[in-house]
Amino acid sequence: MTSVIGLLLMLITVTDGVVTHCDGRQNGAQCYGALGGTVSLQLMDDFSGIYRYQLKAKNVNVLSGRNNTPPVIIMKDRSSFIPSNGTFWIHNLSRNDSGEYELQTFDSNGKQTENRTLQLLVQAPVSSISLVSECLSQGEMKVSCSSEGGDSPQYRWTLNGKSLTEAELLSGNKQTNIITLKQHVSGRLVCSSWNHVSSASKEINITNCGFIYINCTFNGTKISKWVFQENNTLCVEPTTVPPTEAQSTVGHLPILAGVLSALLIFLLVGIAMICTRKKKPIVKAEVGDQELIYADVRIVNQQSKKQTRKPCEDVDVEYGQVKFRERPQHMDTAADGCVYAMVQKRQGT
Repeated sequence: MTSVIGLLLMLITVTDGVVTHCDGRQNGAQCYGALGGTVSLQLMDDFSGIYRYQLKAKNVNVLSGRNNTPPVIIMKDRSSFIPSNGTFWIHNLSRNDSGEYELQTFDSNGKQTENRTLQLLVQAPVSSISLVSECLSQGEMKVSCSSEGGDSPQYRWTLNGKSLTEAELLSGNKQTNIITLKQHVSGRLVCSSWNHVSSASKEINITNCGFIYINCTFNGTKISKWVFQENNTLCVEPTTVPPTEAQSTVGHLPILAGVLSALLIFLLVGIAMICTRKKKPIVKAEVGDQELIYADVRIVNQQSKKQTRKPCEDVDVEYGQVKFRERPQHMDTAADGCVYAMVQKRQGT
């Protein structure tokens, strides 16, 4: 009971250090403690049945005891021991506390009954994180993540709550502290730094550095690249879509070409119909049992007759190249029909 009270008093006096726990009941266990913090090493479930025991570090007994007797602790100002649950505490850890710890137990005859070791590594905890972003010449973004203090820190990156992918990374990987993002990447970027005794993280919002993707033809040259929007003079109407969307637009070109071809065919058919309607039909007249086809018919205009006359009355007509064609007997004749083709008027003398 006295040892428990002493442990509680010691924990109260510990400053805001990191507390870590390690299961040392297996031989060769690897344990970690935070520099300036506290580590608890569980050596056994219960020491009450052990006749004699000792814990060595660098060949020095840091803990020893016998059954039903108080334990002897070398580092009384920084360590404590609770036999009932087999836990050994080290406070205000320093780097000198790192190393191998060996536990030995003996029976009443002095025979060694167990010999186990564990490795303790004291690390400086990660404190604060700093993020620095930088826009590169082609619109890429370089981001650096660094942590103050922290031994052997590891890094992890996420974008909008998800791990970074190869499609978003131009160089580096999601486990390095310096990465380069591609031009189209934007959103909430988080860098997490951690080691075995602590962790910290920080986030920033990133944009595309003012670059746009153009996909056009300029002076007969096909251009597909990222350019700075304010200085862009390559395309009058640049396509401000990323490559994946531009490729989707190109995929619709065959459909547009088919629609334009159909419109062109309809236009040509319409022009052909208009031209056909404008052609003059051959003029025919039926006289008796014969069909007359007139061509090159000319009217001699007499100066003395200028009044309006009825068709086929008192008109001097000259016929040239008159052709007759036999008609079937059963067809009716048009006695009074006069039809002229290519009628020309000629001035009389």
